[in-house]
Amino acid sequence: MKHNNVIPNGHFKKHWQNYVRTWFNQPARKTRRHIARQTKAAAIFPRPTAGSLRPIVHGQTVKYNMKVRAGRGFSLEELKAAGIPKKLARTIGIAVDHRRRNRSLEGLQINAQRIKTYKAKIVIFPRVAKEVKAGDSSAEELASATQVQGPYMPVVREQPGIELLKVTDEMKSFDAYNKLRIERTNARHIGVRLKRAAEAEKEEKK
Repeated sequence: MKHNNVIPNGHFKKHWQNYVRTWFNQPARKTRRHIARQTKAAAIFPRPTAGSLRPIVHGQTVKYNMKVRAGRGFSLEELKAAGIPKKLARTIGIAVDHRRRNRSLEGLQINAQRIKTYKAKIVIFPRVAKEVKAGDSSAEELASATQVQGPYMPVVREQPGIELLKVTDEMKSFDAYNKLRIERTNARHIGVRLKRAAEAEKEEKK
C-alpha cells in the first residue's frame, strides 16, 4: 500500500446478501444453449450451421478501414463476375446485398473468387428427392455430404511476411539524421530553387 491513504474498513452489515448477484444457473444455461444449437442444426440440415456465405469487406472510417471482416452480403457486380444469378444465390446459401457498391477492382475480384470457391465445394440437394434437376449434385455426392459445423470459409487477414537482411558495412556507416536534415532542407527550398532555375533559363534565352 503506497501513500497516506485511509485504512479500508468496509461496512458490509446492511443486508449485503440482497445485493449479491449469483450465477448458479450458469451450468443449466450452458446445457440449454448446447441443446438449442443442436436443434437448430438438425432443423436446417444439410445447410452449414454458421448460415449463409458472407463477403470480405473493409471496416468504415480511418480507424477501422485496414481491418477486414464479414459483410452483410455480396454485391450484384460480384455475383455477375462469379457467373451466378442473384435469384439463385440466396437459394444455395450465398448472402446478397443489392445496396453494396464495389469501390475497388481488388475487392471485386477477391469476393468473386470467394463465391467461385464456395460454388466448387458446395453440394446442392434437390428440392424433391425424386426430382433431380440441372445443377443438383450427383447421388454419390449427396450420400457422402456432411453438415459443416462452425464458421465456413472464415474471414482471415493475411499476415505480411518478414524479410530478414544481413546488416552490411554500408548500412552501418549510413547517417540517417543527416540524410533527414538534407531532405527536409531540400523540401523547404524546392520552390525558391525552381523559381531561380526558371529565371536563369529566361536570361539564357535573352
